[in-house]
Amino acid sequence: MCLRQTMVVHLVCLTALLCSCSGRYSSKSEDSIRRAELDSVRAEHDISADARIWADSIMACMTIEEMAGQLIMPAVYSDSTQRTLRLVREYATDGHVGGVVLLKGSANAARVIVDTLRSMLGVPPFIAIDAEWGLAMRLDGYPEFPRNGRISADADETLLFDYGYEVARECHEIGINMILGPVLDVLPGGRKSSGIGSRSYGRDPERAAKLGVAYAKGVESGGVISVAKHFPGHGSADADSHKRLPMVAKEREQLEAIDLLPFKEYVSNGLSAIMTGHLYVPALEEDEIPVTVSEKILKKYVRGELGFNGLILTDAINMAGAEGCSAADAILAGADIVLAPSNTEGELRRLTDAVRMGHLPIDTLKDRVGRVLFFKYLTVILNKGEQNIGEYDEAERIIKLLR
Repeated sequence: MCLRQTMVVHLVCLTALLCSCSGRYSSKSEDSIRRAELDSVRAEHDISADARIWADSIMACMTIEEMAGQLIMPAVYSDSTQRTLRLVREYATDGHVGGVVLLKGSANAARVIVDTLRSMLGVPPFIAIDAEWGLAMRLDGYPEFPRNGRISADADETLLFDYGYEVARECHEIGINMILGPVLDVLPGGRKSSGIGSRSYGRDPERAAKLGVAYAKGVESGGVISVAKHFPGHGSADADSHKRLPMVAKEREQLEAIDLLPFKEYVSNGLSAIMTGHLYVPALEEDEIPVTVSEKILKKYVRGELGFNGLILTDAINMAGAEGCSAADAILAGADIVLAPSNTEGELRRLTDAVRMGHLPIDTLKDRVGRVLFFKYLTVILNKGEQNIGEYDEAERIIKLLR
């Protein structure tokens, strides 16, 4: 059975499982009932076991090139020009990519890109977007929420949950299933050189943890994956990682108490994904290399000490802070998905070459692909069950309260 046929069989079974939960919302109270119904279905049926079985069966049909493609998500502008759509088709047919990151453009064009990828790929793609203050950060025509650093001091966890849930609702209109946020970086006093600024919730790590985790819970309750960034904290970096590799010159105790606190809360709440920062953090890794390619940080600390079992994504690998680092380096170190390479074709070739030459063990490749497919299965379930998470647009109310 080919890859696409295998996927279709499993999705038919998945649809049957969730058909009793279909419907549309008309109020927030009905939303709560709906989520309770879905929780009940999930409790009665071991969806994690189904996800693992599905991932293994899909992976068994894959070539090395197809597996490598699952670990790469190129960035594309949200326009529907022939050039962009031709590039998207090449990513799908030649690269077998695991998804894309949407850059600036229009919502209509983004929808065309999503539909094109879904029609061409044998495995459902991740469609990611930076939406740190709502989809308006990247797409025209959406309400602009205030930046995290400008959110009212009165904002609480309930409001941030509603905010995340509303953004998830808007994502479903386009087909987006992954938000590259929340930003959990904590700012230091009196310094603004890290490039984070008002993207951060501020200088209080407990507030950043409380608001960021609540927002992420709202996003994920709406059936969209959240990605906490930029691990282990970009707020105290001495430069912008878009321009060079910055250093975070803090002792381990300071990192644990301040920068890492929001990420530890995110992990302890069972949320889905974290993004590595292109940061040199000598308290965690003595070699002057980015966190993105540090096995000591990703495997020993994130997987080992924190016990994080979710997805690890890199920040855009085309940034100056990751200069000289390849997708294969990041995957070998412990990352699952590499974002926005400057040369997608070249990175895919280097990744497959690394496997064939034995530099990247095939078991390592399968471990990363298995985790990606596991979360894709869960995302398909959430999207099937929550794709109509409500037509009630709360943006105006939430923006007013956030300000």
